[in-house]
Amino acid sequence: MAGTFSIIATPIGNLGDITLRALETLKQADVIACEDTRVTAKLLAKYEIKKPLVIFHAQSGKLATERIVELLAGNKRVALVTDAGTPGISDPGNELVAQVRIRLPDVRIEAIPGVSALTAALSIAGAPTHEFLFLGFLPHKKGRMTLFKKIADSETAVVFYESPHRIQKALTSLAEVLPEKCTVTVARELTKIHESLVQGGAREVSQHYLEHPDQVRGEFVVMVTR
Repeated sequence: MAGTFSIIATPIGNLGDITLRALETLKQADVIACEDTRVTAKLLAKYEIKKPLVIFHAQSGKLATERIVELLAGNKRVALVTDAGTPGISDPGNELVAQVRIRLPDVRIEAIPGVSALTAALSIAGAPTHEFLFLGFLPHKKGRMTLFKKIADSETAVVFYESPHRIQKALTSLAEVLPEKCTVTVARELTKIHESLVQGGAREVSQHYLEHPDQVRGEFVVMVTR
């Protein structure tokens, strides 16, 4: 017998964004694999769910993978969540899913869809998004400028995530390489109290954050469209 592996999207800020199916699946799980037990514990506490937690993140190593594979092989129901959003989207969850598919082909892997910062940002941008290129988090150093040039040459919309520590540098780089006809949209703190969206030319948007350093906080989704 083999277990069930549920890949569950969780809120990216507002805890009310969890789906009914996600809550039901969390309640049925034997174990929940999470990125940070403190973050997941807050979500579970809000909905009065008590389950054993095991850690799985980019630095947790092979032992965490082996533990989850062992649980699934023992016919357990394991739920995978991240701190925010959908596992596997700019997240090592995709590597874990790949391992389970290879090593336990009889395990049922199910998607419990929900919130993603990517789709949330696209939905409020008002930009042409019938096709787009998603780059996830850009590299910190190596290959970074090459990617900005790739973005500048792209005929389709380009979307990427950025941290508050590098957002200004990213916007400055975009201002240096983008054609004037391009529009830059920056969505910040989606679903949270201080959610905001700034849209305009690359230089205009870059200048906005230079003039409003108090807004250089939280999580950012950046979109470039023509």
